[in-house]
Amino acid sequence: MPHAVFRASQPAASPDGSAPSGPVVLVTRPEPGASRFAEVLKAQGLRVHVAPLMRIVRVNHDPAALRAARGLIFTSAHAVPAAGPGQGRPAICVGPATADAARAAGFAVTVGPGDAAGLMPMLGDLGDGWLHPHGRHVAAEMPVPGMVVYDQQPLDLPADATRLLTTSAAVILPVFSPRSARLAAAAVARSLAAAGDHYPAGHTPLAVAAISRAAADAWTPPPRLLEIAPTPDSAGMIRAIGSLLARKLPASRRVEPPRCPA
Repeated sequence: MPHAVFRASQPAASPDGSAPSGPVVLVTRPEPGASRFAEVLKAQGLRVHVAPLMRIVRVNHDPAALRAARGLIFTSAHAVPAAGPGQGRPAICVGPATADAARAAGFAVTVGPGDAAGLMPMLGDLGDGWLHPHGRHVAAEMPVPGMVVYDQQPLDLPADATRLLTTSAAVILPVFSPRSARLAAAAVARSLAAAGDHYPAGHTPLAVAAISRAAADAWTPPPRLLEIAPTPDSAGMIRAIGSLLARKLPASRRVEPPRCPA
């Protein structure tokens, strides 16, 4: 599915000649996905600030067991490097981005619909010998043996991102999993509380773009502005961001709703 296309006019400068104050997309997913997603948004004319709230750290595991597996289930691209060269081995991947990583590593890939719930029906008749390499924190258990191959360690929100939350007219924060939503909601709450108020004067409550209903429900208390991606992948998230931009966000540049290329 091609990415949605935004056509955004440049925001006007402030009367005092300072930098424009249009909406900013605050990307908090782990690297390298954060920078890749940010580049897609920037290419469509959006202001983006990258501040990961998690980092991916490899952990000790049994690489021989992964090499000996009949096939592998990948629910995140972060697990692919731990599996070694694919050498044509079968791999069932949760969605297109993970499939791209597995294919580049040499696996024979079957692509799922983009989320764990949609992946489950594909795993019912696999038989023995399959493994699911995954992170320490998982959104759903797969019906095959699992192996932890990396950890998703939380990070503090950096000072520049905190300033963004308390001084920007509008901030859109995409969340790609229930855990990332919980971490982001807590970080935002701490930042605004440290500023002395839940909603500082002149500050617009941020808008959340969630990859799934589960991710949306993990953000508590519920955000005032919320859009759930129509599909649980990056393309769907871009559409959710476009839907939020199409709403009347104070001090935002005028942005046409996204359209899919023919």
